Amino acid sequence: MIVQGTGWKNDLLLALCATLVVLTINAFSGFSTLGDYGADNDSMLRLVEVRDLLGGQGWFDLHQYRMGISGGFLMHWSRLVDAPLALIIIAFDALGAGAATAERAAQIIWPTLLYGLTIFALMRASQRFAGANVAMPSVILSTAALFFLVIYNPGVIDHHNVQLLLTAASLWFLMEAPSSPPAALFSGICAGLTLAVGMETAPYVAVLGICAAVLFILDERERVTARGFGFGFACIAFLVFVATVRPADWGVAQCDAFSSFQFAVAALSGFGLATAAALTASTARARLLSMLALAAAVAAAVIVFFPQCLASPYAGLDGRIRTYWLNDVVEAQPFWSVAVHQPKLMAARYVTPFIAILLIGFQLRSRRLRREEMLAAILLVVAFGVSLWQVRGSTFSVAFAVLPLSAWIAKIRLRAGAAPSWRISMGIAMAWLVSLNATWAGVAVAAQSVVQKAPQRINSDPDHAVTCGKPGDFNDLAAMPATTVLASSNLGSGILTFTGHRALAGPYHRNVGGNLAMLDAFMGTPDAARAVIEREHVGLIAICRDNTEEISLALDAPKGLVAELLRGDVPQWLELDRTTAGKPIEIYKVR
Repeated sequence: MIVQGTGWKNDLLLALCATLVVLTINAFSGFSTLGDYGADNDSMLRLVEVRDLLGGQGWFDLHQYRMGISGGFLMHWSRLVDAPLALIIIAFDALGAGAATAERAAQIIWPTLLYGLTIFALMRASQRFAGANVAMPSVILSTAALFFLVIYNPGVIDHHNVQLLLTAASLWFLMEAPSSPPAALFSGICAGLTLAVGMETAPYVAVLGICAAVLFILDERERVTARGFGFGFACIAFLVFVATVRPADWGVAQCDAFSSFQFAVAALSGFGLATAAALTASTARARLLSMLALAAAVAAAVIVFFPQCLASPYAGLDGRIRTYWLNDVVEAQPFWSVAVHQPKLMAARYVTPFIAILLIGFQLRSRRLRREEMLAAILLVVAFGVSLWQVRGSTFSVAFAVLPLSAWIAKIRLRAGAAPSWRISMGIAMAWLVSLNATWAGVAVAAQSVVQKAPQRINSDPDHAVTCGKPGDFNDLAAMPATTVLASSNLGSGILTFTGHRALAGPYHRNVGGNLAMLDAFMGTPDAARAVIEREHVGLIAICRDNTEEISLALDAPKGLVAELLRGDVPQWLELDRTTAGKPIEIYKVR
C-alpha cells in the first residue's frame, strides 16, 4: 500500500531550515567564495552583464563590448537570469546601500534562494517517488548533494543553478499530474523556462515532453497532463521570445541561444501536444497516430527550416580554440577524461547516480515501476547518459539520484523500526554513507594518496587551474588607465569584473576573433606578437605565472611570446611594471 508523504508546508519548512544552516556556515566562513572566484568565469561575466544592464545597455543588447576584438561579440546568455539579480541590486540601492554592498547582497541572496527552492523541489519529487514519508532522508541528501555541487555557493550567479531548479521543478510537477491538473501546466512552464535560460537542458526538456506524450498514449486519463504540459510549454516560449528577442531579430535563428529556432520547435510541439490531447479520439491507436504525426511535423520543420542546428554545437569551432580551450573546459569533458585526470571529481559525480540506477534496476526485478518512479528513472538515466558524454550532465544526475536513494534509506529505516537488529542498523549506516557524494570523493582522495599518479600533460588539467581569481589580484591592473589587455582567456572575465579595461580573450565559444588573436600573440614569436598587439591596440599584457593555461601555451610554443615572458626574457618593446614583479599578476606595458 502506498502511503503519501508529508505535506508541502512541512517540506518547505525543512528546506528553509536546511538552507539557513548552509547560509550560517557560509556566513561564519566570511562568504569565502566571494573572495576567490577561482575558475568561475561565468559568474564574473554575469555580474558584468548585470552592471552593463543597470548602466544603461539595452535589454535586448547582449553584446559584450569590453571583450574580444574591436566591437566585442554577441553573448548567448539570457536576460532571464540578469533580471532578478538587477532587481535585487536596485532594491538594496534604494535602501541606501552602496553599489558594492548591493552587488554582494545579490551574490548571496540569489544563489541561496535557488538553493532552498531546489531542495524543496527535490523533496517533493522524492515524496512522490517513494509514495511515503521520506522527508528526513531527502532533505539531508538533497542539501548535501547540492552543497557538494558548489553551484549554489554565494557568488555563483551563472545559469546552472537556475536550470537545475527549473528542471527538478518540472519533474516534480509532472509527477503530480494528473491528480492535480494545474501541475502539468506548471511542468510545461518550468520546462520552457529552463530551455530559454540555456540550451544545455535541451535533452531533459525533450525527455519531459516525450514522457507527457507517452503517458497520454498509454492512458486516456493522462489527457489533462499532455494538454497542460503542451499549453504551458508553448505559452511560456511565446512570452520569453517576445520579452527577450528584439523584433528585428525574430527571423534570426541561433542554435546556441533562445531564438526563432527554439521558439518554433516549442510552439509547434507544445501547441501540437495540447491540441492533440484535446481533440484526439479516446482510442490508444488514435492517440499513438496523433503523436507520431506531431513528431513527424516537428522533425520536418527542423530539417527544412533549421538544418544548421542539427550539427554539433561546436562543429564550426576553430581547431586551435578547440585544442586550447574547449578540450580543457571541465564541464565539457567526457567521463573517461574525468576518470583519468580527476578521479576525485569522477567519484563525486558518478557513483551516487550509478547506485541510484542500480536500485531502480533491482526494483524492476520484483515489480513494475509506478508512474512517478518511471518518470524519475527515465530522467535520471538520461542525465547519467549525458554525463558520460559531458560531465555537465552529472549536475542533474547527482540531484535526481536523491529520489531513489531517499526511498532506499527510508525503506531500510522502516524495516529497522519493525524488527530492530544490529545488522539492519549497520545497513542504515552504510546506506547513508554510500548515498553521500562526499564519501566517494573522500575515498578517491585516499586512493590517490597511496597510488602514485602518472605524469600528465600540463594541458590535461581541465578548466586550467586558475590561481588569479581573487579581486585583490587585479588591484594593480585596475589602477592603470583603461586600455585593451592581452591575457589568457581565463583572466578575461576577471579583467572585466575588477578593472575598467577591456580583455582580448575570454573563455566563450562566440569570442572567436579575440581568442584567436590571443593565441596568435602568445604562441607567436615576439615579432609576430607585436603585429597582433598593434593591430588590436593592446596597451598592457597581464601574465598569471601559476595559471596552467599560460604554462600549456608556453610548452606547446617554446619560442612564443608567453614562453619568453615566463622565462623572464622581455622583448625591448615591452616594459615590466616593477611594482607587479612577483605578484600573482605581472603587468607588462607596451612601449
